[in-house]
Amino acid sequence: MLQQKKVGITDTILRDAHQSLIATRMKLDEMLPVAEKLDEVGFHSLEMWGGATFDSCIRFLNEDPWERLRILRQKIKKTPLQMLLRGQNLLGYHHYPDDVVDLFVKKSIENGIDIIRIFDALNDVRNMEKAIEATKKYNGHAQGTVVYTISPVHNNDYYVSIAKRLVEMGIDSLCIKDMAGLLSPYDAYELISRLKQEITIPIQLHSHYTSGMASMTYLKAIEAGVDAIDTALSPFALGTSQPPTETMVAVLKNTPYDTNLDLGLISEITEHFKQVRTHYKIESIITMVDTMVLNYQIPGGMLSNLASQLQQQNALDKLPEVLKEVPKVREDLGYPPLVTPTSQIVGTQAVMNVITGERYKMVINEVKNYVKGLYGKPPAPISPDIKKKIIGDEDVITCRPADLLEPELEKDAKEIAYYMEQEEDVLTYALFPQIAIKFFQERQARKYKLDNSLIQKDKFDVYPS
Repeated sequence: MLQQKKVGITDTILRDAHQSLIATRMKLDEMLPVAEKLDEVGFHSLEMWGGATFDSCIRFLNEDPWERLRILRQKIKKTPLQMLLRGQNLLGYHHYPDDVVDLFVKKSIENGIDIIRIFDALNDVRNMEKAIEATKKYNGHAQGTVVYTISPVHNNDYYVSIAKRLVEMGIDSLCIKDMAGLLSPYDAYELISRLKQEITIPIQLHSHYTSGMASMTYLKAIEAGVDAIDTALSPFALGTSQPPTETMVAVLKNTPYDTNLDLGLISEITEHFKQVRTHYKIESIITMVDTMVLNYQIPGGMLSNLASQLQQQNALDKLPEVLKEVPKVREDLGYPPLVTPTSQIVGTQAVMNVITGERYKMVINEVKNYVKGLYGKPPAPISPDIKKKIIGDEDVITCRPADLLEPELEKDAKEIAYYMEQEEDVLTYALFPQIAIKFFQERQARKYKLDNSLIQKDKFDVYPS
């Protein structure tokens, strides 16, 4: 008989599920009606912040992401709240100075975050160090992350070595982040088994259903001893999202791995999100199993971005060429995992190579900065010929990229003094300066309009006609 081992379930319905299927457009008002029910289920955690939610809130939804966090924390009192953090990139697309990282982590925890999942697109642990240190300092749970991909230089020895370095940094748990659904069931069994022999902290697995393997991968990982898995309530599951929560709970029921979660209560919550889903158009390509990811290792979100870039150039017919070019650019750049921001960097350069008809005739600034080492150390060395073609004779840095950045919070606070209503505003501005100013202006305009309407009401009450 197998020993009883309850498997934890992290549900991603409030973050990655809708980021994967509807471009992170779910509104707070669509979450609140079932927030308290979600809290009663008994999930290991609820992933509900970080990733693209911050950007989407201020860019598209006219919501304050900090307020979203605070309100959900008021409703969800028992279940740990979890966020995704891109290491030194925080929730943006480039490195931020250490003072910004420290305050961002501090305020995230103060406003209600319990678990911070910290990753770096290149698995460069130097880019995770400050965020891990800050999470521990402010009494949060630091979940270090190994980004999973496939290449000639990525293997189990590589992943175990990264995991051990993260453990030495003091992480509380480890996550294997399989953002493209590339981890196969038997490879998962081998990797998790090996990690269980080498480290003693809990291990969580995050995968996407893009290739159609994720549910099977989860089962083999569970057999190997994984402690928790990421799933999504069924209305926002499958395709480029996670496997369905209900399915995994049902599969594990009455086994040694029983989650002990109430499927009846989960079904009530699911009914709500079925209605929410009807408010959004979801492209069929995003909900389908796409085995192209196994050939080109292109996650679904990246595929839609490539198609969009080509459409803007009236060159959608060149998509097959771009799909073949992406792995070549990735090889040239030392096999970076295709996750934000490296997926955007590799993809955009592949589009440029195809559109111009000559490889690296035009090189985007992000690729130049990448080759200079400003994003971190690539998994494999970049050949001298490629370096020469992209940056000429410019030097490549070898230090931690953030060591080159000056503190900036004091300067940022001065620049937005007119708009500042809470300490968190300086962080919103630091991450997304142009979008933040627009958001702050609209926030002021709404309050001015509300104040005026209250003044008019007061006048009416005092001087009735």
